Amino acid sequence: MTATTDNTTLDQSIAAPVQGAASPQSPAVSPGFDGPSPRPSDDDPAFALHRGGKIGIGLTAPLNNREDLSLAYTPGVARVCMAIAEAPALADDYTWRANTVAVVTDGTAVLGLGDIGPAAALPVMEGKAALFKHFGGVDAVPICLDCTDVEEIVATVARLAPGFGGVNLEDISAPRCFEIEALLQERVDIPVFHDDQHGTAIVALAALENAARLTGRNLSDLRAVVSGAGAAGIAVTRILLAAGIGDIAVGDSRGMIYAGRDGLTPIKAALAADTNKAGKQGSINEALAGADVYLGLSAGKVPEEVVATMAPEAIIFAMANPDPEIDPEVAHKYARIVATGRSDYPNQINNVLAFPGVFRGALDVRASRVTEGMKLAAARALADVIADELSEDHIIPSVFDARVAPAVSAAVAEAARADGVARR
Repeated sequence: MTATTDNTTLDQSIAAPVQGAASPQSPAVSPGFDGPSPRPSDDDPAFALHRGGKIGIGLTAPLNNREDLSLAYTPGVARVCMAIAEAPALADDYTWRANTVAVVTDGTAVLGLGDIGPAAALPVMEGKAALFKHFGGVDAVPICLDCTDVEEIVATVARLAPGFGGVNLEDISAPRCFEIEALLQERVDIPVFHDDQHGTAIVALAALENAARLTGRNLSDLRAVVSGAGAAGIAVTRILLAAGIGDIAVGDSRGMIYAGRDGLTPIKAALAADTNKAGKQGSINEALAGADVYLGLSAGKVPEEVVATMAPEAIIFAMANPDPEIDPEVAHKYARIVATGRSDYPNQINNVLAFPGVFRGALDVRASRVTEGMKLAAARALADVIADELSEDHIIPSVFDARVAPAVSAAVAEAARADGVARR
C-alpha cells in the first residue's frame, strides 16, 4: 500500500482494531457495515486500491547478469548457508530476518467485523504490513492461519519463527489471545507482541500522561474507570497500573469487576486482585460518579446524564469504532479533554503511533522479547514528542508526525538494553 494522506482510509486500517480487540463479543458485522456485504467494483475507490493487493516483495540485491545470479543464488549462496549452519545467529546479518516481522491472525476478531475468517482478514494484515514499512521501515509478512485452536496456532507460528525477527499477533479474539501470546513467547526467542493489547495500551498511556500533565495532575491523582475487559481493556489497565495510576476499576458486560464477584475467569480474577481499590460494584455507570477518567474499550454506551456525574476536569477516552461509547459532542460538555479512536476528531488513540517504533527498536537491538519496561518507555517517549505543544485538542501526536517512530524506537532500544533482553 502506498503512503496516503487520507486519514479516513488510514483509520479504517489501524484505528478500528481497538473495538474488535476490546470486546470478545464483537458483532459478526460491524455497526459501520449494516446490510448486505459490499459488491466488488472498481468504481469503488476502496476496491480499486485493493485490486492485486497492497504490498509486494522487492529486491535488495541486483540480478542483472550471470555474476549477480551466481552470488545471490548458487553457488555463492552456499557459502552463506554453511556459515549460518555453523553459527545460526549470523542469519540476522546475512538474511532479511533481523528486519522482518510476521503479522499473524486467525481472523476471529477483525476490526469491528468479528469472526470473518483468515481469508477475509488478509486485506487488514496487508494494511498492517504496509504501515510497518511506511512508518517503521520494518518488512512484514501477512500470515493468515486457517485454525483457531490455541496449541495449533502456537505450534505453527513457532515453526515459522526461524525466518522472522519478531511476531505481531493481530485480530485474535479474547481470551485466547492472552494464552497464545504467553505460550508463544515461551517457545521462541524473538519478540511476540499482540498489538490489539499492547499497542493500544502504549498509546492510551501516552495520551493520559499528557492529559494529566495538561490539567496539572499526575497519574497517581486519578481514579479511572475502564469499560471493556477484553484484550485492549485488560492491557490498558495493566500498563496504567504499572505507570502508577491512582485507582482503576474495570467493568465488563456484567458490571464492575471486583474481588469475590461470581463467575470471574482466571484473567479477570487476577485483575480484580490488582484493581478497584475503591471497591466499586454495580454498573459501570454507577462507578463513573466522581471518576476522573473514562476509558472506553467496548461497544457499550454511556448516557449523557451519567457523563455529567464525573469529576471536574474529567478526561474521556471513548475509543470504540466507528461509534464511540460517548458521543464526542456530549463528552465535550462535561470533560476537559476528549479522545477517540477516530481520525475525524482530535486526539486519535491510534496503534500506528506505537507498533512501528516498538518493533523498530526491538529489531535494532535484536531483542528476545518486549518487556514491560520497553512498553512503558515507548509510552513516555510518545508522550514527550509533543510535551511542549500540549492543548486540549493535542495530547497525542499525529500519526504523520515524523518524530514519533524514531523517538519510540530509541526509547525501546534503550529499555531493552536496560532490561537485559538486547543481543547487540
